[in-house]
Amino acid sequence: MGAAAILAVSMSAAMSARTDLVVGVVLEPPHLDPTAGAAAAIDEIVYANVFEGLTRIGPNGEVQPALAANWTVSGDGKSYTFKLRENTKFHDGTQLDAEDVKFSLERAMAESSTNAQKGLFEAIQSVETIDPATVTVNLKYPQGSFLYNMGWGDAVIVAPESADTNKEKPIGTGPFKFENWAKGSSVTLTRFEDYWGKKVALEKVEFRFIPDAAAAVPALLSGDVHAFPNAQVGDALGQIQADPRFEVVVGATEGETILAMNNGKEPFSNLKVRQAISHALDRDEIILGASSGNGVPIGSHFSPANDAYVDLTDLYPHDTEKAKELLAEAGFADGFKATLKLPPPAYARQGGEIIASQLREIGIELEIIPVEWAQWLEQVFTNKDYDLTIVSHTEPNDINIYAREDYYFAYDNDAFDAVIEKLDQEADPEKRKELYAEAQRIIAEDAVNGFLFQLPKTGIWDAKLNGMWENQPIQANDVTGVSWDD
Repeated sequence: MGAAAILAVSMSAAMSARTDLVVGVVLEPPHLDPTAGAAAAIDEIVYANVFEGLTRIGPNGEVQPALAANWTVSGDGKSYTFKLRENTKFHDGTQLDAEDVKFSLERAMAESSTNAQKGLFEAIQSVETIDPATVTVNLKYPQGSFLYNMGWGDAVIVAPESADTNKEKPIGTGPFKFENWAKGSSVTLTRFEDYWGKKVALEKVEFRFIPDAAAAVPALLSGDVHAFPNAQVGDALGQIQADPRFEVVVGATEGETILAMNNGKEPFSNLKVRQAISHALDRDEIILGASSGNGVPIGSHFSPANDAYVDLTDLYPHDTEKAKELLAEAGFADGFKATLKLPPPAYARQGGEIIASQLREIGIELEIIPVEWAQWLEQVFTNKDYDLTIVSHTEPNDINIYAREDYYFAYDNDAFDAVIEKLDQEADPEKRKELYAEAQRIIAEDAVNGFLFQLPKTGIWDAKLNGMWENQPIQANDVTGVSWDD
């Protein structure tokens, strides 16, 4: 090869955009099957990247076509007929067809299902395969949120041949396929060349587990990590914002951050105790310490970004004396002792210290118990073995969890359940908005939990990256549209 040719090749290589990406994430998932676990860390790696549903949720929370190219709805709103994409393959080379859709939905609906969001499928009466590319889902009643529900990570389509092994070796239809999971370190995905849709720009994406600011900041500054969709960098945020190498975007999430209370356990079964705790909380101080001041205060379990949001933050204003009065009325004039179990995220660990100090002022002494996510899921979420805990619920529009039997809050209110039942069957947007407002007020007045703030999405990434999501309307780090500048 001549000198001119060598120079041309070298210049071409230098000018071409890079095709690798290292994404920093705080938590390592317990496994990689979004249809069999409640941990948001699963979807944060595989949603849209590896697994796809009939629909998907876009960057602004909108419902978009995914494996279903289009659909029609019957006149009574009870039957949805989906036309599947042509030539869609799973990563093992098998063809997607209507039988896979039927299998996935019936598996999620089954009594033996381990799906963490079985409520998404309760309205489904039956699933019919019309032909290999057409499937009809029949509902028990019209459901205004059905297409949205089908866009959750819990509703992705899987194949019967690989469903049982997706926890360790996920096989989906997405534009990236699973390559490797180095336990304790990272998950690596590579581009799926037989993808049905537009080929993604990235050839390889590594999701690296970096749990704290002490490790995150040097990883960013050194270039070892190119992006943190949900950065936890503590006091270094200002330094990074001033560095032209990075783009810092503070967006919104669906993460309602709450001081969850075990309503089924004394003394938290007492409304006045829960009200006292709510009055003792100083949201401004908590937000400053737990989210670098970027959280948006909430007074119920609903996102301020939602059109149906009602601002109820004034229902229980910070009032220490009022809190003490309520505790005395409840029979706890001298206070009491309780435990506060805190999962790993900084908003929980840092927020927990602040809340413990605030509750101490009204006589409630908290024993802080740090737990790992696996412990939290087993002890708190599954077994309800807790008094208080702090967590962000990052699932979208999930106020209906307060109507679930045996949910970890142990909350039971027939009036609330009736509102959610009406909401589930209502398709009219304005009426749904009214029902959402009513639901927010009921749980706020009942002080079911201490409603703290909407978790901000502080995204930090290399300034040469394009296509990173600014907001997080669903618990995902969708990198299917990400590319580097040339």
